[in-house]
Amino acid sequence: MTHMNWDAIVIGGGAAGLSAAQALGRSLRRTLVLDGGEPRNRFASHMHNVLGLDGTPPLELLARGRAEAEAYGVEIRTARVRAVSENAGSAESPALADPSAPGGSLSVELDSGEVLETRALIVATGVTDVLPEIPGLAERWGQSVLHCPYCHGWEVRDRRIAVVTASPIGLHQAKLLRQWSDDVTVFTAGLIGEDGLSVLDAGTERAMRARGMRLVSDPVAEVLGTGAQVTGVRTADGQEYAIDAVFTGFAMVPQDAFLSGLPLDRNDTPMGACIAVDMMQRTSHPRIWAAGNVVSPAASVPLVMGAGNMAGAAANAALVEEDYALAAAGVN
Repeated sequence: MTHMNWDAIVIGGGAAGLSAAQALGRSLRRTLVLDGGEPRNRFASHMHNVLGLDGTPPLELLARGRAEAEAYGVEIRTARVRAVSENAGSAESPALADPSAPGGSLSVELDSGEVLETRALIVATGVTDVLPEIPGLAERWGQSVLHCPYCHGWEVRDRRIAVVTASPIGLHQAKLLRQWSDDVTVFTAGLIGEDGLSVLDAGTERAMRARGMRLVSDPVAEVLGTGAQVTGVRTADGQEYAIDAVFTGFAMVPQDAFLSGLPLDRNDTPMGACIAVDMMQRTSHPRIWAAGNVVSPAASVPLVMGAGNMAGAAANAALVEEDYALAAAGVN
């Protein structure tokens, strides 16, 4: 079943998606947000480095954002998207044969089987964080097992911090964390690149040790703790290290499989391949914009909010131009 034609559909109801929806709602666009209900930062109790909202619970921000968007006429629905496909130009304009021409659209198929039609699509579905498979790690994620020094470093300053590396990016994370504590233990087993070589060269290791950092080469076997609180790390050789907080890197997988039927350009980044966008958040498809962690996995809440706002405004501007083109062609 095909539902009504929307001016814009936003897939993803996090900070990026709601920012885009708010911009579109304020532009008087018929806008629908489709949200799976599992925001990436749902495990965290508070946000930080968000000017004017420091310490706000992430779910509170989203609740306020939903209410604001709905006040501008945006409809928000809990749903998951199965696929996105192209439609041809309108029947009134048979010469407009491609979906980028005035009168074209996209079809959004939901898991329920319902198909929605939209003139513009904004993808703000974020990423899935794939944690290292270490006992005791996942159950403390977002509490005493953390990922971002800028988001959480202040809260664990001057405490015993461990960095459990899971990829070469962990070296950058480890070097940063020395800023917040002089008691940092780095478990280096994950610093092996695809070439089989460690990114921890002799010069870097010497500099880190000179800064008072402890480097441990044995793999981590278990993160120890009581309830949500980390108390230590045990390595494969049975050695235990007293620890108050663990930082770790992980694989970040963009949630964009529903776009696989469209040949969108992608960028290779240190965190994997992501949808490529221009300065206005537009993808290589003229009717699709993308914003937030789905295109920039490491972006913080303020950055994804700004990108979402840009995507919403840019989509509206493109629809404005299309409205003029349709009018000139005599299409209602």
